[in-house]
Amino acid sequence: MTPPRRGKPGNPQRKADDENIAGLAARKAAARLLAAVIDARTPLDGLTDNEHGHPQYKALDGRDRALVRAILVTALRHRMTVAGLLSRRLEKPLPPNATALSHILHVAAAQILFLDVPDSAAVDLAVTHAKSDPRTLRFSGLVNGVLRSLARAKEAELGPALAATSEAPQWFAERLTGAYGADRARAILAAHRNEAPVDFTVKADPALWAERLGGIVLPTGTVRVEKLSANVADLPGFTDGAWWVQDTAASLPARLFGDISGQRVADLCAAPGGKTAQLILAGASVTAVDTSKNRLARLKQNLDRLGLTAELVQTDLLDYRPARLFDAVLLDAPCSSTGTVRRHPDVPWTKTMADVEKLAALQRKLLAHAFTLVRPGGRIVFSNCSLDPLEGEELYRAFLAETPEVIDDPIRPGEFADVDPFLTSAGTLRTTPADLTLESPAISGLDGFFAARMRRAG
Repeated sequence: MTPPRRGKPGNPQRKADDENIAGLAARKAAARLLAAVIDARTPLDGLTDNEHGHPQYKALDGRDRALVRAILVTALRHRMTVAGLLSRRLEKPLPPNATALSHILHVAAAQILFLDVPDSAAVDLAVTHAKSDPRTLRFSGLVNGVLRSLARAKEAELGPALAATSEAPQWFAERLTGAYGADRARAILAAHRNEAPVDFTVKADPALWAERLGGIVLPTGTVRVEKLSANVADLPGFTDGAWWVQDTAASLPARLFGDISGQRVADLCAAPGGKTAQLILAGASVTAVDTSKNRLARLKQNLDRLGLTAELVQTDLLDYRPARLFDAVLLDAPCSSTGTVRRHPDVPWTKTMADVEKLAALQRKLLAHAFTLVRPGGRIVFSNCSLDPLEGEELYRAFLAETPEVIDDPIRPGEFADVDPFLTSAGTLRTTPADLTLESPAISGLDGFFAARMRRAG
């Protein structure tokens, strides 16, 4: 068979031929999206949204979309290991303006080292990709040589490289070490290499739903499944509203109020509604507040599926002035999300220390306003999914010191027995992905969360 005629780079014939190569469009999309994450600090979830995502991603079929997401999650989860193994094969570092080449190499290396993709396919597609881009054409030989060398050496080099490498940008690794010490920081970073299991908060009978969903019951009462066998909407109990997906750490703050039966409770920054559902099931009359119309619509859909109702208020929280003060207020504040890296490995690469500082300042304003929404004597729980003390412990200490009308209300050991492992000496709650060690890393860990409880003086 005569091979198809090849034109020069940029030639329409060459472009048409490349588009017919199986798998090439997916690899090009993966490299393009990796560039958006690393170079433009664009969150991965937005890029890979099936309705509003990147056009190059949306142009793919379902199977290729799944491959692209697997490549990106893997390349980000193991970015420093991949970078180290690639750099060993370069006579000199890539020039700063060779970012397109770097992303091609990372996409291919992630497949060679961690995914069930034939080495030859990963190498050949990367070389073809390099040849198709004028920015990388002259490096196609380098791509071929580096990746073939990596494929030959992966069995010998991957294990030692993983053991010697922390998968985090410098700013993030330094913040973890400063906050938790070197040993615990290493354990957190090691946990980030593992895909997070899926947790379900169930309305009732966790043991029954653990059996039906093929999971286990955690000490917190959450049902945990290592990997789903079907889409969430196709699982038993979804249509009946028997449960909702919620990391076990995210389920803890709403429980810290204690008995709230019959009380009026505000859930601030409420979407997507997991904590709202918890508060309703605990017997409270709940007002769910969120600034986003779309997120609030999603919250209503979730509550409708669960057969639960709440008052929904769309407004900027700082402008919210209810007619009556609440008995209790939950503020799960917007944050850097550094506690969710297991499920969002792009976070350390899309956030900076400046983002943490900016978000901490916003949280301080939101907490000061949330305090004005609760009646004298009422409880406030402040929480977020950040690992950084600037958004947690330090912020809370400063708020107490600066706000005499607020009374610290520490969580007491034994008050919630299954919460005890996560209590600090100050009576606040702190979880990290290195906590909750179970039979295997695949079912261990939980999101990083901070929570504190206080009362309004009166």
